[in-house]
Amino acid sequence: MTAPDIDALQAFVQQHAGLLVITGAGCSTDSGIPAYRDTEGAWMRPPPMTFQQFMGTEAARQRYWARSMVGWSMFSKGRPNAAHQALQALELKGYTGLLVTQNVDGLHRQAGQSRLLELHGSLANVVCMQCDTRVNRVHYQQQLLSANPAWADMTAVMAPDGDVDLETDFTSFRIPPCDRCGGILKPDVVFFGETVPRTRVDAVYQALAQASAVLVVGSSLMVYSGYRFVRDAALQGKPVAAITRGRTRADAVLALKLDTACAPVLTALDAILAPLPQAGDAYGDRLAAV
Repeated sequence: MTAPDIDALQAFVQQHAGLLVITGAGCSTDSGIPAYRDTEGAWMRPPPMTFQQFMGTEAARQRYWARSMVGWSMFSKGRPNAAHQALQALELKGYTGLLVTQNVDGLHRQAGQSRLLELHGSLANVVCMQCDTRVNRVHYQQQLLSANPAWADMTAVMAPDGDVDLETDFTSFRIPPCDRCGGILKPDVVFFGETVPRTRVDAVYQALAQASAVLVVGSSLMVYSGYRFVRDAALQGKPVAAITRGRTRADAVLALKLDTACAPVLTALDAILAPLPQAGDAYGDRLAAV
């Protein structure tokens, strides 16, 4: 990160107040949550389980929930880092509009981001695939532990989706069903191979229509569900800037790219940007609450 980089980013943000922000896994790595891909956009571990695999067999669901149960104690300890905090400050100062996150960790919500859309859902809840009942993940963790006491002390290396890299015999693992109808419970997130709800997609496009530019933070944009918004912004002649390590799927259309970790850049940007006049009371209330 150089002074010219910060100067260019500052000019971009000031020129396009009300930015649509799109964040990815690189925004949460400083919170201890691993990224999916390396700097070339390649998978750093086996690809996550698909929706079709999860729904297809009991064995796949045993594997998923065993790994999720073991990883939850580590994943749930994640807290917002400087990147989340700086983005929330930029929102309060009036520089950003809707923040669309591809992450399912809930850290932007914890940081206090108010104009937030979790494109792929959140691991904070599980949902029944039969009756659509939603259950808090903390509550379901207790059900999993009660049903599988022998697994309670197992540890492994955490993976990006709140589970762990664990290979063992999962046939003894018991999966509590939905309390209401006995149906299959699934994390309330969009799996690979599953479709993002149309209402969320429409909400992002509405925000894009109102924004004059897009800022990408910590994402390679290799997944189409996030990339399409950047592609369409470029087709509309709206400039796109990115703060992320390595190659992105949108490199050819970026007006500005800072190939670096996002937290230091965002922290520096927050330090030099004064609140816009329209931010007014919201930013003052935040300072008073600190």
